[in-house]
Amino acid sequence: DPTVRIRDLKRDRVNFVLENVDLAFANSLRRVVMADIPTVAIDMVEIESNTTVLADEFIAHRLGMVPLISTNCDEGIRYTRECSCASHCQYCSVELRLNITCQEGSLDITSNHLDVNTGSQGMDEGEAGDEPSKRGDGFGWPVGKDEPGFQPVLLCKIRKGQELKLRCIARKGIAKEHAKWSPCSAIAFEYDPHNKLRHTSHWFEQDERAEWPLSENAVEEDPPREDEPFDFLAKPEKFYMTVETVGSLKPKEVIIKGLEELQTKLANLIHGLKASSD
Repeated sequence: DPTVRIRDLKRDRVNFVLENVDLAFANSLRRVVMADIPTVAIDMVEIESNTTVLADEFIAHRLGMVPLISTNCDEGIRYTRECSCASHCQYCSVELRLNITCQEGSLDITSNHLDVNTGSQGMDEGEAGDEPSKRGDGFGWPVGKDEPGFQPVLLCKIRKGQELKLRCIARKGIAKEHAKWSPCSAIAFEYDPHNKLRHTSHWFEQDERAEWPLSENAVEEDPPREDEPFDFLAKPEKFYMTVETVGSLKPKEVIIKGLEELQTKLANLIHGLKASSD
């Protein structure tokens, strides 16, 4: 049976070993975790006043890349395309506002200045549902807002007399549509650290071992013997993965939802094949 052995777990990352699965499954999990897990991200920006040195489009792009807390995003918010509202409502979006004016000196505008509008004023009317009640704590707020020791995302810098006033609409999406919806910032994936299977061709000048040092995962497997014959039928069975998140979802939730999404995709494939055969 497939097994998962967690080697290190932190707030924003998890390092684990996946065993007794084939390469296709492990790589599918990696791709699903990167691109198919829904989160919320700023998708529309209405700028009312901008006297900073940055163009509206530049600021809008930076806002879109700010990670937002997306705990229980599957049930806590609808896709806009599945909602009956005209543009955005409290069931398919989260509204954030920013209104900053520099009174003296200079000021850094960061993600900490974004505030979630908890009411429905100014939003469209959508079909009533229980999505808002299923949202986790701080849903839609910038990750690490006002937390001591947490460095917020810098949006722009302004001087005395400059201001920035805008409204943002955050929507649900996946990274296949845009990278801003990805819950992960990086995923390290390795198997066969000693290259016994010869899936990797190392280019080197003099000494292969000196120019291509082994990774820390090499201690998990026995090194090859010099007199060991090459096994053409060997397949990798142990995969080393490190998933680093942007903070919108916890690492545990990212992996669990990735497995659920992969299971759903396979179930839909099986259902489609049975329907076509009938």
